Amino acid sequence: MKLKRTLAVMAIACAYAGAAMAGVVRDDEGTVYKPTGKGWGQIDLEKTQELHGASMKARRSTNLTLQGGPVMTAPKNVYYIWYGTWDSPSQALLTNLAQHIGGSPYFNINTTYYNSAGTHVQNSVTYAGSTTNSGTLGKSLSDANIETIVSNAITSGALPSDANGIYFVLTDKSTTATSGFCTQYCGWHTNASIGGKDIKYAFIGDAETQCPSACGATSPSPNNLPGADSMASIISHEMEESTTDPDGNAWYSTSSGNENGDMCAWNFGTTSTASNGAAYNQTFGTTKYLIQQNWEIATTQHCAQHYP
Repeated sequence: MKLKRTLAVMAIACAYAGAAMAGVVRDDEGTVYKPTGKGWGQIDLEKTQELHGASMKARRSTNLTLQGGPVMTAPKNVYYIWYGTWDSPSQALLTNLAQHIGGSPYFNINTTYYNSAGTHVQNSVTYAGSTTNSGTLGKSLSDANIETIVSNAITSGALPSDANGIYFVLTDKSTTATSGFCTQYCGWHTNASIGGKDIKYAFIGDAETQCPSACGATSPSPNNLPGADSMASIISHEMEESTTDPDGNAWYSTSSGNENGDMCAWNFGTTSTASNGAAYNQTFGTTKYLIQQNWEIATTQHCAQHYP
């Protein structure tokens, strides 16, 4: 998930600058992008070349289009890996989200997506378990470290190996990710082959003390837990992207590489005011959250808080 406000502009500028330095393809209307999972796109050389050939079927689009990759249409299981030192109220808040987001009008937006066979996503998410990691790989995690954390949780038996699962590495306030947490993104998702299965996983950092304004960890927050409250929205963002574009080759915009969560990043729609003065727009169980909108494609593509 891209950063909020001005830092997002910096991240996008850096992404374009990197592509320009590589000297591969000039960014113009004939350039096709694919997602990175981190909130910005990268040039898709193969489809850019196809676009300039006679055989290109799907031309570059600002809307989301299905590129033929798999979609998580079956019921999904969510697993949390609590990395570092966590307080019980924050854990309870994020656990409640995973327990109640499935079946909600909000997650129902994802049922507007379908796979290449025309099978639509089911509005079914189950919180299937969690495990803890005290911080065995330190406080500055590389992308490879994060994959290792997921792999170790599965191969040790702490969590099951589940191709219909989405594994979230949730790091504490003192842990960062070296590939760009707080400077380029607030969270991301990807997939890897672990134990012979296509495992989908995501990284979500706690920005409360590291970059509160960049990743939305500001006060007041709906539950007076700025770090966890902001992580709830980013978890939702990465969950819906993992559902509709798990391997980075299904639903996205070929003009930007944006996935459904990216299309509505930091767009919360209509909000209400909680008793502490904080804005909120969703209630899961009995708990209030401020969750970004999601991209609905049933009719005219747009951001929405619920479907229908």
